[in-house]
Order: sequence, then structure tokens, then C-alpha cells
Amino acid sequence: MKKNTNLRSVAAQTIEKVVEQGHSLSTVLPIAQKTLADKDAALLQELCYGVLRTLPQLEWIIGQLMERPMTGKQRTIHFLVMVGLYQLIYTRIPAHAALAETVEGAISLKRQQFKGLINGVLRQFQRKQEELTQQMNMGDQQYLHPKWLLERIRRAWPEQWEAIVAANNQRPPMWLRVNRQHHTRDAWLSLLQDSGKMAEPDPVHADALRLEVPCPVSQLPGFDQGWVTVQDASAQGCVALLDPQNGEEILDLCAAPGGKTTHILEAAPQAKVLAVDIDAQRLTRIVENLQRLNMTAEVKVGDGCFPESWCGDRQFDRILLDAPCSATGVIRRHPDIKWLRRDRDIAELAALQQKILEAIWPHLKSGGTLLYATCSILPEENHLQVAGFLQRHEDAILAETGEPEQPGLQVFPAIEGGDGFFYAKILKR
Repeated sequence: MKKNTNLRSVAAQTIEKVVEQGHSLSTVLPIAQKTLADKDAALLQELCYGVLRTLPQLEWIIGQLMERPMTGKQRTIHFLVMVGLYQLIYTRIPAHAALAETVEGAISLKRQQFKGLINGVLRQFQRKQEELTQQMNMGDQQYLHPKWLLERIRRAWPEQWEAIVAANNQRPPMWLRVNRQHHTRDAWLSLLQDSGKMAEPDPVHADALRLEVPCPVSQLPGFDQGWVTVQDASAQGCVALLDPQNGEEILDLCAAPGGKTTHILEAAPQAKVLAVDIDAQRLTRIVENLQRLNMTAEVKVGDGCFPESWCGDRQFDRILLDAPCSATGVIRRHPDIKWLRRDRDIAELAALQQKILEAIWPHLKSGGTLLYATCSILPEENHLQVAGFLQRHEDAILAETGEPEQPGLQVFPAIEGGDGFFYAKILKR
């Protein structure tokens, strides 16, 4: 039997773990959900994702309504006030219920002495909401991004930055990949429509469908039989560019959770695929995905910087390197990225990407294909990274993706489109 815990206090503690302690929301949220009744898990997710998506606005409002910020051991109360504000601004929860439950959260946190403060701040906001909203929409806090990231996006993409930021702040669409080994996309779409759901085919990616309304995977026809997989449209673009063929030896490096591994095998069922990731825990997701789709691949724990430790001197016909990156193209799916990343991380990630590229290049056969991909929108990780690699390697030729002076294809997150993504296809002479 799950405890009768105050949901708002759980949300405040979960958000604090992300913002103050640097934990990933995808790690701490499932743990927090286990403390609540099943019916409350969805609301907890809404509050946590919502507060992290709109954090700069909520911080700004608190700055207008409180003389001093809550610090130290009282920091949880700061996040509890945020949870209250988010409910009043962005949800349909009746204001009286949002107020009462948020104030009650102070008791669950054993901070009864702050009940009056929380109640006062939230009621003050209700009185001043219109005036505060007008002021708030005049400053950079309206863009809901940390200052360093907003500056980087503006600098990199002076014409597109507003559209990128707007897409980052939306709820993400749910994209599906139809398994061509079972059905054509149109045939499976008919099954979906028969079940009362609608989806839109993507004009670029041959297996991709966007659900009009996201739903649990249990409601998708044949999900357990491997007929369909949840995968963003932009991520699906990797396999079309990689162009895997039956009988080839293919390396999927940094492969977890396995979406691209299984897509390779849908396109080339007789390919010999090695899926490698540095995170042993996340490797279990690859195994689970392979099992659901009834596929076989070799799965190994391995560090991309030291491939000889897991593949010796073995070479591959094709390598898909979905490199570790800032994930700035998938912020709408993971709003905690905005608060977990730091400006200094970008140079460190670019150095790591370069190290992996250099280490894995000798393991590509002559005449082979390497597809470098990231879910980033920052040039240092993308076209600048690839341009440097091409300059250092005379046997590397850019193919299909951009020009040598601006190598690669950069996709921006789009409100009804795919996530932000980058691809560069490199052939070995």
C-alpha cells in the first residue's frame, strides 16, 4: 500500500534534486512516483516537467514577491512555492485546491512555520498576476532558457534562434517508427486508424508517423509483437543515411537505448550488428528492445575512446556514432537539460567527441561509411567538429551531407516536426 503522501511536497523535493544536486529527472522521477498512488503519478510528472520547463519565469516571479530567496535547508520551500505558482499559471487545477495542497506540502516537509509565507506569496501572485505577466514578457526570462544557452543559440543561429527556443519550450510530439519487416507504414497506419487513433506520416523519413495525441504504448497495434517502436523522426534519419546492407559488419557505437540498433536490423535483417555503450545499466534497454522485436545483435559494454579493449583490431563496413553531446536538440523532451548543462560542458563534450572519432576511424574498413550524429544544435559539436576531422584525415570524404566548408546536415527542433539533430556521412577512401 502506497503512502498518503502530499504530492506537491514530493514534486518540490524531486525538482530540488535536479536543480540543486544535478540529478537527471528521468532518474529521480520514477523513484518519486513509487511513493505515490498510481493515479497521482501523471500529475507528479506534469508538475516536475512543467516547473523545469518554465523555471526562469517562476524564479523571476518569486524575486518580485519575496524580499529574500530561500536558501540552505529551506531551499525545498522555494521549490514548493514554484510548484504552487506553476499550478496557478499553467494547469486547470482549481486555484483553491492548488493553494490548499501546496500549503499542506509544508507540513509533509516538516516546515509548518512556512505555511503562512507560502499562502501569502501565492495569494499575492493571484492579486498581481496580470501586471506581473506583462512585465515578465518583456525580459529574457520569457524565453525559458538559462542566459548562457540563450546567448549560444542566438550567436550560432541569428535567424532561427527564436523558432528553436519556441520549439524547445513545447511539449514534444510522439513519433513512431513502423517496422517494415512486418508492415508497410500505410498498412500499419490503417490498423492504427481502426483502433480510433490518428497519425501523420512524415514526408522525409519513410518509416515515421506522428501521433495526433500521445498515448500509452499498450494502445498501439502490435507493439508487444514489435510492429512499431517509439522513436523521434530525426533520430530515424540516421539509418537512411547509414544505408546498412545485409551481410555487412556494422557497429552502433553509443547505442543505448537501442532504437537505432533495431532500426538497422529492420533495414538489413542479415547484417551482423555490434551494439556498444559505456553504460552497463542502459545496455539492458538495448537487450529489451532486441527481445521485443525478436532480433539478434552482439551487445557489449565499451568505451568509445578505447575500442581496442572491446573489439581488438576488428574493422566494420559501417559505423554509426551517435556521439555523447549536450542534447540541446531534445530539450523539449528533457527540460532538465537546461539546468543540468553548464557553458563549460560544451568544450569538454567537443573534446570527447573528437577523441572518440579519432579512436574509431581506424576500425572502419577502406571504402566504408561512418555516420556521425548528435542530438545537439551547437556548431562546436557538429559542423565545426566534422570540419576539423576532415582536415586532419585525407582519407575522409564527406558524402550527401552538406559541403566541406559547412559539413553535415543540421536539423532544428520543430513544433510538429522532429527533434534537433545533426548528421555527417563520411566515407573512407
